[in-house]
Amino acid sequence: MYHETASARVNPEQIILAGLAHAGSPSAPRPVLSGPVRRVLGIIPARYASNRFPGKPLALIAGKPLIQHVIQRCQRAKSLAEVVVATDDERIGQAARKLCRVEMTMAQHPSGTDRIAEVTARCECDAVVNIQGDEPLMDPNVIDFVAGALATEEMCTAASPIKDPVELDDPNVVKVIVNSAGRALYFSRRAIPYLRDAASGSVSEQLAAFPFLKHLGIYGYRRETLLRLVKFPVSPLESAEKLEQLRALENGIQIAVVKVGYDSVGVDVPADVERVERLLGES
Repeated sequence: MYHETASARVNPEQIILAGLAHAGSPSAPRPVLSGPVRRVLGIIPARYASNRFPGKPLALIAGKPLIQHVIQRCQRAKSLAEVVVATDDERIGQAARKLCRVEMTMAQHPSGTDRIAEVTARCECDAVVNIQGDEPLMDPNVIDFVAGALATEEMCTAASPIKDPVELDDPNVVKVIVNSAGRALYFSRRAIPYLRDAASGSVSEQLAAFPFLKHLGIYGYRRETLLRLVKFPVSPLESAEKLEQLRALENGIQIAVVKVGYDSVGVDVPADVERVERLLGES
């Protein structure tokens, strides 16, 4: 099932993942789960240090800090019991405490996943949704879709069709391929799969020949799955691609992929601020 995200009428408990109708077949066994999901936290990892945009969470966008935009978007999701900012910087903490709970973390974490795991370990919850702290336009419905998938999955994420030809070969746009049960086979900064018969064609022709998927940087985890995941060392593929979700795949954790109509708009560099402000003005 393909989820359009324009409508606000979402019941996360009734969501069916794209392609997961066949997940009960012998070739696609369901993970063994600990029990029902009753309390889901939305955790936003945020750090001040950034090579391309230092202090990014506090950058003003339409008069408000970036982190405030993200928090307020998350608070509109119906599935989250609470929104928490996980940060190692008191400046970010001060800005976020006006709006939600803040949990201070260690400074040295290899990834955002490790940062939210530190917070999850000391919080009462059944599952968490990891929302990127640099997406001020995050659709709350996407959060609900991902949270809803955790009723039957131990880990999940979201993806949307690639429509812009520029994105196909952009290494900053991560691609994902899925199996017939709607679970991820691989994530890469390269265009995957390689279209042998259409390789000589234009990018537009390749997009017409295959439904390429763009990975969206949002993750849902059962509590026990997240705490198990971060005990594994950084994996070879994770290190090669610099994609933390590959640690899960390399260690046998299945990642269900929810297909949505939302196209992420992140703030990676200072120049992105103007673009986001323009989109906010149009919404």
